Amino acid sequence: MLPDDLELRAAIDFRRRLHRFPELSGEERETAEAVAGQLAAYRPDRLLRGLGGHGVAAVFDAPQPGLTVLFRCELDALPIREIGEVPHRSRVEGKGHLCGHDGHAAILTVVAALLARQRPQRGRVVLLFQPAEETGAGAAAVIADPAFAAISPDYAFSLHNWPGLPLGQVALREGPVNCASRGMRIALAGRTAHASMPADGLSPMSAMARLMPALTALGTGGALGEAFRLVTVTHARLGEPAFGVAPGAGEIWATLRTLRDAAMDGLVAAAEELVAAEARAAGLGHAVAYEDVFRHCENHPEAVAVLRAALDAEGVRHQPGEPMYPSEDFGRFAAVSRSAMFFLGAGTDHPRLHNPDYDFPDELIPVGARVFLRTVRDLLG
Repeated sequence: MLPDDLELRAAIDFRRRLHRFPELSGEERETAEAVAGQLAAYRPDRLLRGLGGHGVAAVFDAPQPGLTVLFRCELDALPIREIGEVPHRSRVEGKGHLCGHDGHAAILTVVAALLARQRPQRGRVVLLFQPAEETGAGAAAVIADPAFAAISPDYAFSLHNWPGLPLGQVALREGPVNCASRGMRIALAGRTAHASMPADGLSPMSAMARLMPALTALGTGGALGEAFRLVTVTHARLGEPAFGVAPGAGEIWATLRTLRDAAMDGLVAAAEELVAAEARAAGLGHAVAYEDVFRHCENHPEAVAVLRAALDAEGVRHQPGEPMYPSEDFGRFAAVSRSAMFFLGAGTDHPRLHNPDYDFPDELIPVGARVFLRTVRDLLG
């Protein structure tokens, strides 16, 4: 079954409406309202709202019992100013749908339209519009929501557009597909002093100067194998912006990245030991906190086999691909289902994800919808 021109036009218009009014992770209230309004037109049997924050799920039941199959997209945008000149560019200063979550959501609205025309023969389909993917908090919050127990899936599927891959082609593999990562926030505490008498205080400057290269030396990247470790210093702050005060406090932010969760445990331990030793040697207090915690994303072999069959049936070219350096919180669904994500090519010369001139290619909407709907038919009839 293919979307007709009206269904496809509605999805494109919806995608561009979301693009004009982006909302950040945890703030997707109006986006969720727009999604719920769009889904209501397709008469799902249930429409769940407020999942894990602002999440929305449309449930389409079949006449006969069977598997629960979930398809997930994302709601949130990025705190990046859009500079592209498309007519539907962001109208919210400093925020933009520069990762394609608006396009992923549009794909699921097409799936909803097609399910409204013809329900599967057995089981049920859940279309999940998930909040807060960019911070790594959304999937965990959805799964922890008591309402999720009623729609807990046997299979969970997702896609992400991928610039650099030929338009409409797919990368799909078993095993790890996205890295584990987390943001490490290091606070160092000394003692301020007058800038004319710095010896009266205790500055963290020297400790910070040593820590930043030492942290990056813990993980220098390279090939995405089992030993892969990467530490990227992303932000540093020393004291206050004042000429009369010698600094007494500082912060370093770093992103830690490994291929698998188990390796992350070792990298975290090494980084914390390094921070503690440097602080101790300098006589500084220190504290470590973590944000944007992503588990690694691993594709289940059975779920991958289902997607491969759907891609073949729909004539979509695909290749195994390699694991991706970026993180993705869809990995959380592996704990509750057989899950798999594929990467849908946005074009070899397309602006990269999170670039300020990125825009989702509308040509991908029918491709993603066809693959997902074929997956429904193969699993549920």
